[in-house]
Amino acid sequence: MRESSSKKTGSAGPKTKAAGAAAAAASVSGPWWQRNQATLNAVALTILSAMTRFYRIGRSNYVVWDEAHFGKFGAHYVNHTFYHDVHPPLAKMLVGFSEILTGFDGSFTFPSGQQYPEGVNYTFMRIFNASFGVPLAPMAYYTLLNIGCTTNTALLAGLLVCFDNALCTISRFILLDAMLLCFTAMSALSLSGMYRYRKQPFTCSWWKWLFATGVSLGLVTSSKWVGLLSVALVGLYTVNELYDIFGMPETRVSEYAMHWASRIAALIVVPLMIYLLCFRIHFALLYRSGPGDAEMDSLFQANLEGSTLKDQPLDVAYGSRITLKSALQGAGLLHSHSDTYPDGSKQQQITGYAHKDQNNDWIVKKAHGQSYGNTTDTVEFLKDGDIVRLMHERSTRNLHSHPVNAHVSKRDWEVTGYGLDSTYPDGNDHWRVEVVKELSRNNPDHHVRTLTTRFRLRHATQNCVLRASGKSLPQWGWRQAEIVCDRRNKLDENTLWNVENHVNDLLPRARPGELRSSFLRDFIHLNAAMARTNNALVPDKDKFDSLTSAPYEWPIMRLGLRMCGWDDNKVKFWLTGNPVVWWLSTLALVVLGPAQMLYYAVRRQRGLNDFALPGEWDAYLRSTGILWGGWALHYFPFFLMGRVTYLHHYFPALYFAAMYLAYFVEWTARRATGSASSYTAKVVLASLGIAAIANFMYFAPFTFGFDYPAKQLASRKWISTWNIYDEPK
Repeated sequence: MRESSSKKTGSAGPKTKAAGAAAAAASVSGPWWQRNQATLNAVALTILSAMTRFYRIGRSNYVVWDEAHFGKFGAHYVNHTFYHDVHPPLAKMLVGFSEILTGFDGSFTFPSGQQYPEGVNYTFMRIFNASFGVPLAPMAYYTLLNIGCTTNTALLAGLLVCFDNALCTISRFILLDAMLLCFTAMSALSLSGMYRYRKQPFTCSWWKWLFATGVSLGLVTSSKWVGLLSVALVGLYTVNELYDIFGMPETRVSEYAMHWASRIAALIVVPLMIYLLCFRIHFALLYRSGPGDAEMDSLFQANLEGSTLKDQPLDVAYGSRITLKSALQGAGLLHSHSDTYPDGSKQQQITGYAHKDQNNDWIVKKAHGQSYGNTTDTVEFLKDGDIVRLMHERSTRNLHSHPVNAHVSKRDWEVTGYGLDSTYPDGNDHWRVEVVKELSRNNPDHHVRTLTTRFRLRHATQNCVLRASGKSLPQWGWRQAEIVCDRRNKLDENTLWNVENHVNDLLPRARPGELRSSFLRDFIHLNAAMARTNNALVPDKDKFDSLTSAPYEWPIMRLGLRMCGWDDNKVKFWLTGNPVVWWLSTLALVVLGPAQMLYYAVRRQRGLNDFALPGEWDAYLRSTGILWGGWALHYFPFFLMGRVTYLHHYFPALYFAAMYLAYFVEWTARRATGSASSYTAKVVLASLGIAAIANFMYFAPFTFGFDYPAKQLASRKWISTWNIYDEPK
């Protein structure tokens, strides 16, 4: 029978516990520096991290690399103008906060490579960002202490993180990566705390680390979606832990239910609330119309300050001039122009266009042969079930469909512009309005309303539905969105439309409060837009991009990344790692570590026990699972992603790699010498730390910047693929 979860206090065996007790007694009675060794080590690592992150941080007075993006995004929070980006808002809001602290007025747009103007305190902004890189080393130190490593090993892990050139460089600019890495490290530290107190459930320390983990997951996922990989790590660990608890005979049903409830509250509800809160603040801060309006729903846009959408009639009537927006993100507005299809009917093209244009304007008319009132007293409103005709205002062509195959989506019918208003009446110009959803609260007459009514347009003759196919037309269609008549009647969001712009001089303007949009709906819409934009970031196979790299190249440091222009007299930065940290960790992670795990597993299967102490095998598996698993979960998914990838995508995995390297060295030394504190183990750990510091200093010009010809650093070109300097052509 297993021991009760409330009685076990650790994963080490009796000898280890005795040694720990002796060490604890010595530390209590020893000198002050020995009693506070862990704290002093953490302080020393913090000071070293601050020195490396802040040193000469303002030397380069021009916009470096992605400061052009994230500095500009921060300026949107200063100006309160809505923008769109692929990442969640937390880290960008922090960038904006740093700009506000400097008194920045938001007028500088951070053009790439341009010199910062006199009034922009870019140095403070960089220091603010770099402050998130400072805690990485001490958090790595405490993480290894929590999983049971010696002080020397934990100190080595902190040094490897502190003196990695890549982790240091990426923290020194106005980017999101320092925040992402900080919150990733917080998640790893909190998870290690959960591991440390796993045998003491429902104690104060256990609750503290459990909720700290939930908060960390909320912060990391609110900064970048790659934080979901940290969620996966914690999730897998939690499932394994709950499975073990379930297998304990002494576990009561009520206690087991409490384990589930506590983890659901801390690890699901808390992160979700933080994620929602970040978007709530994001929307509250960006209340003015800006460059990202078009990515959002029409109703959301109407509530932005400066938007013209709110100043228009609410109920749509015959004779109104309108624009129709597709619910499919990216499809844009129903559009037509003078160009015709090159084949098929060769009639006027109908497309989806994402930008404001007079060719998006349509007039709502009745079916051929029917008239409608054109005075205030005789105006007729559009309702669910009405048969309508939509006339393109500029060309006077009618929205038309017929049994001719579409040009990209061959299984659907073609949609064209045909006729000249009522000059050539044709039943294929008629469409039935089918209201699907009404977002306004009070619409007793069931009118089709501007912005708030979601409806479909069903062809009155062919019974097909007007649909944005999600595909783009060839160059002859200006690469605009394909619009078809779906004869399969797929009733998805691609077939939903709403009136965005509405002009009718006979109708009053909408009253304030009639065009409100709900937060949850806007939240879901924005996240879907972020996903769509992220999926569109695919590499262009016809274009060479020296900044991109493939995941297989990262662990071996095959490529570096030039972060700026490479003029001889300009301050230059080359993003690369510390070879000691990267190459040795890769060797441990890819070759030695898996071989070691396989060796132990095979011997254990054959009945040969290499772990004499109780709980030692379990401790080995869990510790390896946190560190090796953390690296694997933050690395291997990039092989499955279709999006373009860069060297800095490896950095969260690198953080776990550095810690695993230190852990692997200690574990191997312990198995070889019988003690992790042996002289041999200390020499190996010290040598590795010294080598890492020496390599950091050797590659320091790339981290802190150099303003002389890169050819002078030719001795540092250890691999032929490193583009430190340009080879003569």
